[in-house]
Amino acid sequence: MTTHYKNRSKLTRLAGACAALFAIALPAWSLDLRQAYEAAYDNDATIRASRAGAEATRERLPQAISQWHPNVSFNAGRNYNDLTSQGRSFTGQPTTSQVHYYSGNQTLSVRQSIYRPYQSASVRQAEAQVEDADASLERDEQSLVVRVGEAYFDALLAEDQLQLVLAQKTTYATQLDAARKGFAAGSGTRTDIDEAQARLDMTLAQELEMRQNQDFTRHRVEVLTGKPMEPLARLDIAQFKAVQPVPAAVDAWIERAEQNSPELRSLRAQLEAARQEIDKARAGHLPTLDAVAQWSRTHSDSVVSVNSHYDNKTLGLQLTVPLYAGGYVSSTMRQAVAAQTRAQEALEATRRDLGVRVHREFRGMTEGVLRIQALEQAVRSAEQAVQSNRRSFSAGVRTTIDVLNAEQQKTLALRDLAQARYVYVVSHMRLQSLAGDDKQTSVSQVNAWLKP
Repeated sequence: MTTHYKNRSKLTRLAGACAALFAIALPAWSLDLRQAYEAAYDNDATIRASRAGAEATRERLPQAISQWHPNVSFNAGRNYNDLTSQGRSFTGQPTTSQVHYYSGNQTLSVRQSIYRPYQSASVRQAEAQVEDADASLERDEQSLVVRVGEAYFDALLAEDQLQLVLAQKTTYATQLDAARKGFAAGSGTRTDIDEAQARLDMTLAQELEMRQNQDFTRHRVEVLTGKPMEPLARLDIAQFKAVQPVPAAVDAWIERAEQNSPELRSLRAQLEAARQEIDKARAGHLPTLDAVAQWSRTHSDSVVSVNSHYDNKTLGLQLTVPLYAGGYVSSTMRQAVAAQTRAQEALEATRRDLGVRVHREFRGMTEGVLRIQALEQAVRSAEQAVQSNRRSFSAGVRTTIDVLNAEQQKTLALRDLAQARYVYVVSHMRLQSLAGDDKQTSVSQVNAWLKP
């Protein structure tokens, strides 16, 4: 029994050691930007609605093309007839006759459009509408990249701010304890205790605010991804490097955006659809030409042709020339011209606004590089100032207030640096989205700056 117990004890310890090594070997899983985007792409209701809308609009093209295909119809009928007739004979006597018979007909018709300007314009308009739907879907997908990036880095910033506040709270609590001990030993003042307590109380209030902000930003990510919030992959400072945008000229980015922006492609397609609407309205004044073939068979089609059969085959052309429609066609043309003007002005307004937005995000990147560099130097200076104030405090040259002020300045510098980095990353994603760059490439490039 003793040997068996020892062996089992060894196996238990060995299993525990293996489990510990296995846990150490496995990296902690965290949600990175690519995973967040892929989850949002499948879950986001706005994207799903946009995809469904694009699919519905794409069906307009086969519907318009179908109008050029032959139109084939078949009609058949069979009737039971009960005819009662009353009259007078040649002698003047009233007479009544009653006839019962069956009648029937079958008709097969084939109509092929030859010249219909309205249908030609409808096909071209449907092609423009499909282009509009595809561009709108691309615009919404680009927008999703930005929305996910904003929510993701807002959540990271909220976590950084909370950690800074917690570190500041620990520092103030340590300073408060040191001030109390110094006052008890006769080397401190009551003012040091009050100042440290006031800073600690303010930090506690800030902690509550930061926790609320963290909960809100995490909830935004959950809503987008449709998944419970997991730890987020953080910005790898060693991998991240803020650089100037390439190309370095804002005009080149604006030109690129005007060529590739899905938003402008959508509006250009809408303008083309409006032009085709004018052609459709103008077609109301134009003739149409169809080829018509018909085969019909009738049986006892009237009372005077009981028990008779007829086969009729026709083949010919049908020309329709509109003459007067009460001013309807002219009104629809004026309406279509006004709609075209509206689409053209909307395109121009969006083009100008796009240039402003590109310029803003371009400045966000270029100025972000300088701001990050300046704040990195500010953090180094603030850390040096904290060390100097602590040594001076130990030598009796500085007071507790000086040390607290230095600690607060360091926290503010760290907070501003983290915020500047995240603002730069989001500006980078927005600029690429406005320029119509590939979504996966944009996400992969930013995702490379993250680490679990």
